[in-house]
Amino acid sequence: MKKINLLFFALLFTAGTALAQAQFSVGIKGGLNFAKFDASDFGGSIKNKTGFHGGAFALIKLTKIGIQPELIFSQQGSKFRIDSSDGEGNFDYINIPVMLKLYTIAGINLQVGPQFGFLSRAEIDGDNVKSSFKGSDLSLGIGAGWDLPFGLTIDARYNLGLSKIDDSPAMETIKNQVIQVSLGYKIIKIGK
Repeated sequence: MKKINLLFFALLFTAGTALAQAQFSVGIKGGLNFAKFDASDFGGSIKNKTGFHGGAFALIKLTKIGIQPELIFSQQGSKFRIDSSDGEGNFDYINIPVMLKLYTIAGINLQVGPQFGFLSRAEIDGDNVKSSFKGSDLSLGIGAGWDLPFGLTIDARYNLGLSKIDDSPAMETIKNQVIQVSLGYKIIKIGK
């Protein structure tokens, strides 16, 4: 029992020391999306749709590693062409990415992590089709960023859809693909 207590207090001391050296930041970010559907066996062509994203983030940074959860509104979807008809899907999501950031030099970082998305709007050519699509989405985010010393952040990220977003067995298997370019600012910064 004494060994367990000693181990517990050693871990508590180590965690406390690490957190004392941590940096905590809260900020806002926004930017452009270049989104499209990834659809298997689609009988036409699929093109990028430009939209925007914006929201808030928190960063907990320990020297060379950071964890950055975010809450982001994101315009996604796709343009497409079937036979000679053009169409456009406008899909809005509330996304919650949780990114692991690995810092290299001078604030440059590599990012990877899951993103959980919740569908808030789905329209194809102005028609509400939300009931034909799943209410949630899972993606893998991969990217890079630069945290500048005066609080500005620049990020580029690719979100690869892992889950099928369509809710009908009759539809193609459709997944989201989004490239994001963001500019952010750390409003609150505590620690080193």
